[in-house]
Formats: sequence, structure tokens, C-alpha cells
Amino acid sequence: MKFLIILALVALASARPDENYDRYEYFDVDELVSNVRLLKAYIKCFLGEGKCTPEGSEFKKWIPDAIQSNCGKCSDKQKHIVGRVIKAIIDNLPEEWNKLNAMHNPDGKYDEIMKNFLDKYT
Repeated sequence: MKFLIILALVALASARPDENYDRYEYFDVDELVSNVRLLKAYIKCFLGEGKCTPEGSEFKKWIPDAIQSNCGKCSDKQKHIVGRVIKAIIDNLPEEWNKLNAMHNPDGKYDEIMKNFLDKYT
């Protein structure tokens, strides 16, 4: 339920995983992607439309970097988690995805990179 931060993110750079992300290496993504209500709560946090959990606040700070670097600070396993979360949002909450994507990718310059990331990690 936590890793949604790195949600709407992604761009295709290969970088060493960041130690700040290590604690999410074993995140149970199934819990999050199977719970639309939980996805909505995190998205509201990221959009500044709702309360944030401590984890949500931390994730919110990482979103721009994750989008611009294609989750370059994430391990391969974390990229698969991020991909599944983004796909769940796109499939289940397309309006919310559009808002989040517009906030961090207003000119659409990361759209093709995002598509390639999702093709590879979902």
C-alpha cells in the first residue's frame, strides 16, 4: 500500500538503486493494486487533495525524480512494483492517472518513455 509514490513515474535510466528506496524492496504490491480505495487515497495525497500517511508524504517527494529518471534509483524488482502500480492506476482510475501525469509531465515529454517502461516492467 505504500509504494504508490513511485507511481506515475518512470523514464528508462539505469542507475544504482538508492539506499533510501531499499526499505521498499519487499513491498507487497498485491495489497495495493487489488484495493482501488487505497489507490485513490494515495493519489489524493500525491495530488494534494487529501491527507498523506507518513509513507505517502515521503513517496510524494520522490515522484518527480522517479518520473524524470525512469525510476533510476530503483532496483529492478522495485521497477516491476512501480510498473504494476502505475498500470493498476491507469486501468482502474484513468482520470486520477491523467491528473497525476499532468502534474508531473505537463508537456507530455515523458509519455513515450513511460510507455516503454510499462512495456518492459509489467
